[in-house]
Amino acid sequence: MSDYSEKIAITTGDPNGIGAEITIKALNLLNLPSNNIVIISNSKVLNNYGKLNNDYEIIEVDFDGRIEQGCVRENAGDFAFRCLQKACEIKPKYIVTAPTSKEAMNIAGHNYSGQTEVLEHFLAHDGQKAEMLFVSKDFRVLLLTRHCALKDVSKTITKEYLLEKIERLRSYFQNKLNIRKPSFALCALNPHSGENGLIGEEEQKVIIPTVELLRERGINITNPLPADTLFADGIHKYLNNETMPYDCYIACYHDQGLIPIKSIALEKTVNMTIGLDIIRTSPSHGTAFDIAGKNIANPASMIEAIKTCMY
Repeated sequence: MSDYSEKIAITTGDPNGIGAEITIKALNLLNLPSNNIVIISNSKVLNNYGKLNNDYEIIEVDFDGRIEQGCVRENAGDFAFRCLQKACEIKPKYIVTAPTSKEAMNIAGHNYSGQTEVLEHFLAHDGQKAEMLFVSKDFRVLLLTRHCALKDVSKTITKEYLLEKIERLRSYFQNKLNIRKPSFALCALNPHSGENGLIGEEEQKVIIPTVELLRERGINITNPLPADTLFADGIHKYLNNETMPYDCYIACYHDQGLIPIKSIALEKTVNMTIGLDIIRTSPSHGTAFDIAGKNIANPASMIEAIKTCMY
């Protein structure tokens, strides 16, 4: 096998979505040297959505059947999964993934709640766990729970769960970003941080005691703060190009963290998988089946995902 340890591997996602289109557009606009990039896809899929300006290496993954733009299909889900698997096998320096359809992958028998979990399955060792971090410049949001039903969030966030997640986040900042004492803002689970137990006891019973343990370990983290005012302040500073007050915001659940950052920086936000040996980046949007094949997909977030791997 060739040595890909210094390369960026790019998968083109679901062939019936916009993944190949935004990959081609992003690479053509960035005009990167061909020796830095390897594309994991299928020539039929790529040729259906455009033409690359540079002669990048393409690792071919079999794709049987027709491309059916905008449709959820088993063969498309299987193809997207096998591209991810191949990306993990070649051990590149970074992996950039175009959007996949969770539904299509599950129909194909690959029962994962997202690409993050697939990468964890193939890359994790010695107890490693993948974490989902969304980034736009110095505005960073970690999701404590990812694709988790809202009714299950409170029972998922235990003391042990919080300790492990936030220790992994500190490790990323120290080892990858060289920030020795990162500052973390923790969102409360309940409105108004539970009002001392009046509208939820999770803060008093679980979250605050865990925060005290984290501080004993030397982690700079706030008590659980009301998410609305916490993010409102951060958004104001981001939009005014002021220094962000925290290195990372920690959200209890998916929409709590993603609505703020996507509302102000959708095209500039990158989804990062951290906690594994290989960092993965991805656009912050999905397959956009409704516009697949119309050549109108915006590659901005894909461009940011690739650029993130270049610095």
